[in-house]
Amino acid sequence: MTKQTITFKTRCAIYTRKSTEEGLEMDFNSLDAQREACESYIASQKAEGWLLVADRYDDGGFSGGNLERPALKRLLKDIEAGKINLVVMYKIDRLTRSLMDFAKLVEVFEKHNVTFASVTQSFNTTTSMGRLTLNMLLSFAQYEREISAERIRDKVAASKKKGMWMGGHPPFGYDVRDRKLVINESEAETVRWLFQRFMECRSATQMVRELTEKGVHGKRGNPLDKPSVYRLLKNHLFIGKVAFQGKVYEGEHDGIVDPALWEQVNAIMASNNFYQPERSRAQTTSLLMGIIRCQHCNMAMSPTFSCKAGKRYHYYICKGAENRGRETCPLRTVPAGEIEAVAINQVRTMLQSPELVVKTWRASDGISERDVTEALRRLDPVWEELFPVEQQRLVQLLISRLDVAQGGVKVHLRSAGLDTLAHELSDLWKSKEVVA
Repeated sequence: MTKQTITFKTRCAIYTRKSTEEGLEMDFNSLDAQREACESYIASQKAEGWLLVADRYDDGGFSGGNLERPALKRLLKDIEAGKINLVVMYKIDRLTRSLMDFAKLVEVFEKHNVTFASVTQSFNTTTSMGRLTLNMLLSFAQYEREISAERIRDKVAASKKKGMWMGGHPPFGYDVRDRKLVINESEAETVRWLFQRFMECRSATQMVRELTEKGVHGKRGNPLDKPSVYRLLKNHLFIGKVAFQGKVYEGEHDGIVDPALWEQVNAIMASNNFYQPERSRAQTTSLLMGIIRCQHCNMAMSPTFSCKAGKRYHYYICKGAENRGRETCPLRTVPAGEIEAVAINQVRTMLQSPELVVKTWRASDGISERDVTEALRRLDPVWEELFPVEQQRLVQLLISRLDVAQGGVKVHLRSAGLDTLAHELSDLWKSKEVVA
């Protein structure tokens, strides 16, 4: 009697990638060539039970230096769902060119018992020598990527020094023809008006108001707000020059504005400190930063301050009012202390409601209902002992958005943060009881 062996099916997925979009419009491109080679390899292993899945995982125009690729993300989701047993690729560097990212991928693969195979590189990752070989290949792939990036940076720097336009969206006032900037006369008239008008009124807010009345929009149809106007007034392209890494070079294109006028406008902005870049989030501990919004304009509100008689007053200003003029927003600004107190009081009131206590307890893992109730009840005394940075973290853990209107404030709680808060407050209070 002949002894038969059972061959289990191995569901194979093919992953292909190309760093640039060049040539992808062709009928048979690099992705198709990679896939064809992988399909032939899988067909040769039919006796081993290899079976190609129907889904395609092709990333065209995506770098191998990171994992932010749509097809790769979809592949990982299918792996986690148990739909794939083996990933086949033309070369390992199609999967990733980063050792750190490769370690993350291997961790996911091993967790779900998924292996991978390379058509052109044969090795066995179950042995120490195979893993060493793989790491060496990835090291060279990462080195090649970094060298390529350096070459591109050097090429851009050399081209900028020659005053060449290096691509991207054409600036307002120009079009691109044959990879060079040419003046768009209709937009150029608006640019000249901006510089002349600024010399007259010295107010970007007034200029934005007049641009809105005229129906003037930016290059991509976006309204010209105050930051946009400031960026236009500071742009060296309008005097026929190219700025790069703090240095200015003569450009190949023609200027739109007289250099003397450009210098006068920028001297006024520098002397009066017209344009100040926004402070980074690391430099402030505004409680509601990033979550407070103006409901009238549906825009974010940012923290700022003013000084009167040597005293500093903090408040939140609507970005719409700040960029388009205060008369465009009925709310404009709200005092920081008052709105933060309202937000905290609403959070505290909501946390004391029985419905929310039960919801938090059901969402929590391993915390009793009694501990959840006690932790949330003791929020007030704990709150006063926290540093401002920690208060900000807890508020933003609980609140997903805070809408402000003339009629009142609406707080949207972040349900996922309730479990975390209950754990932290419970642990904090227990630690106090142990110390006491």
